[in-house]
Amino acid sequence: MQHKVSDFNKTITKIRRAIRPFQTPAVTQIAEESRDPFRVLISCLISLRTKDEVTDMASNRLFAKAATPAKMLKLSEKEIAQLIFPAGFYRTKAGNIREISRTLLEHHHGHVPDTLEELLQLKGVGRKTANLVITVAYNKPGICVDTHVHRISNRLGWVKTQTPEQTETALREILPKRYWIPLNDWLVTFGQNMCQPVSPWCSKCPLDEDCPKIGVKYRR
Repeated sequence: MQHKVSDFNKTITKIRRAIRPFQTPAVTQIAEESRDPFRVLISCLISLRTKDEVTDMASNRLFAKAATPAKMLKLSEKEIAQLIFPAGFYRTKAGNIREISRTLLEHHHGHVPDTLEELLQLKGVGRKTANLVITVAYNKPGICVDTHVHRISNRLGWVKTQTPEQTETALREILPKRYWIPLNDWLVTFGQNMCQPVSPWCSKCPLDEDCPKIGVKYRR
């Protein structure tokens, strides 16, 4: 399916207008406050399968104690787990956070790398987290595809893919580059508040008339 740039412009303009009343994702707020790649990386890890309000509080508690890899290693795995609780899989994340801090000190002079290949070698870091660090912390081209971006891109008919990784590849081919970095923020906010996984708010959505609603069984 061919998509015109004008179609993307029209759709994204409507999405941006629709999300104005809603709060931006927690990781984005943390990034805007500091632009520190380490904070972006760690807060993104905490955010996986965790609600934004929990991510925000857990990240703030952790960074108040340790905001650098060196200081993080002074905390035990148990202490990190206690600080980020009740984030999902907090014990596993605590181990990953400590191991990442060690790797950054031993192999990267305490700095978070700015390439996808190096980031993906860090324990517990997948493409979503790696792309978020690259785009949000380093302002380098990339498309961060999480469950919201994957779902909405397919629901709108932009792509026809089975996995977030396939969606990332497909979007790189068709999406104007100026939309790459901010797309995640826009679609995450849109997906959390309006275009939800089950029973989306189509009656309130500015895309209602144009959206093909692919895969939508129930809607409000």
